[in-house]
Amino acid sequence: MNMDERIKRINELYHKSQETGLSEEERAEQARLRKEYVESVRGNLKAQLDNISIQREDGTVENLGEKYGGKHGGKTE
Repeated sequence: MNMDERIKRINELYHKSQETGLSEEERAEQARLRKEYVESVRGNLKAQLDNISIQREDGTVENLGEKYGGKHGGKTE
């Protein structure tokens, strides 16, 4: 299942949850799909940050992926 299909399914499950409610299996599927989606977005953002470096006034170069791409979104220091 590609990301577009996952997003479509997440939306289908959301609308169904608002209309009739979800079964236990559907709730588990929704949670799994949402987790995969968030991990994908984080991975893509980290990849983008890895390609951005800033040169400071003192001449040092700081890679934003190293600064902000940590496991919990904070500094990796």
